[in-house]
Amino acid sequence: MDSELWLKVDQYLVSQLVPVDQALDRALAASDAAGLPKINVAPNQGMLLTLLAKMCGASRILEIGTLGGYSTIWLARSLPSNGALLTLELDPHHAEVARENLQRAGFESLVEIRVGPANESLRRLIDEGSEPFDFIFIDANKEGYPEYLELSLLLSRVGTVIVADNVVRGGEVANDQSTDPLVLGVRSFFDKAVGDNRLEGTAVQTVGSKGYDGFALFVVTGR
Repeated sequence: MDSELWLKVDQYLVSQLVPVDQALDRALAASDAAGLPKINVAPNQGMLLTLLAKMCGASRILEIGTLGGYSTIWLARSLPSNGALLTLELDPHHAEVARENLQRAGFESLVEIRVGPANESLRRLIDEGSEPFDFIFIDANKEGYPEYLELSLLLSRVGTVIVADNVVRGGEVANDQSTDPLVLGVRSFFDKAVGDNRLEGTAVQTVGSKGYDGFALFVVTGR
């Protein structure tokens, strides 16, 4: 099995299960035109995010890592009409592209973008006494994952679902000799999750149009 086959299967699954969507296609095209890196989730992964958020009845969603707003649109589609999504982005240019994409998709009233280092934005939310979020999606710099998890727990409630993307790192996450800071960040993230009795979860390897990677899925079970 190889990446060509993974891509072929992904294309088949998307064609069968993920409807053609002009808003999402335009978001990708605008992100490409603006020079953003092509690291957004795949369409079937986006649909998975929508379904997971719907399954837990999320009305408040936190996203850490906006990029061009592609995954943000998927998540926004899971929300009820009175829902809210807060997404955090470090790069002002990325945030502006995302803002335009969200406006075109009709979600500007449901989504707030905060620009700046995610750890600072998360701490500010805690200081503001933010209501807990029902669903949290972590998809940002991997070195920050351990701190993002720690801070996300302070913005959670029992039943909050936390999803973290890109945690397999092409298999390198299993390499305890790795010196790659991205791998070390993910390994530290898992160490924190495993050592925290407030969390219950798992991680799944994936292959597809985005290559070989995987995601972690946790539920907050205690305070």
